[in-house]
Amino acid sequence: MMQPQTQIKHVIFDIGNVIVRWAPLEIVRLTFGDSPRAETLAKQIFQSTLWRDINLGKLSEAELKTALQAEFELSALQADMLMYYVKQTQLELYGSVELIKRVKAAGYGVYALSDNVHEIVAFLKQQYDFWPLFDGAVISAEVGYLKPQSEIYQILLESHQLCAKECVFIDDMPHNVEGAKAIGMAAIQFENALQCQQALHHLGVKI
Repeated sequence: MMQPQTQIKHVIFDIGNVIVRWAPLEIVRLTFGDSPRAETLAKQIFQSTLWRDINLGKLSEAELKTALQAEFELSALQADMLMYYVKQTQLELYGSVELIKRVKAAGYGVYALSDNVHEIVAFLKQQYDFWPLFDGAVISAEVGYLKPQSEIYQILLESHQLCAKECVFIDDMPHNVEGAKAIGMAAIQFENALQCQQALHHLGVKI
């Protein structure tokens, strides 16, 4: 006899490329121009130890700008431009905020779990109105862990007294989806709001 599927009670959203756009290549092209090195430079900067450290809360934005100048031989102006475009390119993705509102209106708990930076989170809270929709949020820079480390998922569960089997986690990155599954959550790899809504429906989330 098949076991009944655990009922989902809480939906957990990543931020970058789930709610707002995250586009490293565009950020680099806006900062440095459309050079043949743009793709390489985007990987070098946004996969660097420096970028990891600011996401872990080890560096402030000001400290990162100084370190980027030394590490990548940027001018102060280029470092300023880079961080300006990091923020300004984070546009709301079509349908995502509406999806959060519908999930919340249907009575589900709504949470955020994001690898993110103190100053970027502050910008998003100021720029957009979706943050108050969350019943709680865990940000990597605040807790010192990154997805898919199990600790960051566990911190969210423990701090809000959630049961993993009653949660579904939504993220655009496959390894982060697998990290959530590894601790017992259901998980969806996000492509767009419509696909995500259909996937939630398949898990029994009624919105």
